[in-house]
Amino acid sequence: MSEKIKYTDEPLGDLRVVPDFLPRPEELVFRDEGVKVTIALSKRSVEFFKGEAQKHHTQYQRMIRRLLDAYAEHHSRSRTPRSTRTRSKLARAS
Repeated sequence: MSEKIKYTDEPLGDLRVVPDFLPRPEELVFRDEGVKVTIALSKRSVEFFKGEAQKHHTQYQRMIRRLLDAYAEHHSRSRTPRSTRTRSKLARAS
């Protein structure tokens, strides 16, 4: 059998918190229900996404969808919805 580990009370040094990068379990199981939409995008944007998709061997529509999903997720978590009236009052108060 190996020797027992002897723990000491020494300083750990510079530590930093690493943000959680793993998806939640529910994100691994089911795909979100898709909704077909028709949207006109600028030629410049579409060319950008097509070029990036080709570099990364993926579909440009998938990249755009993930970008929009990330945007919606971020803003739905970080803000509480405010009415237009509340926003206009805040703008006048500034």
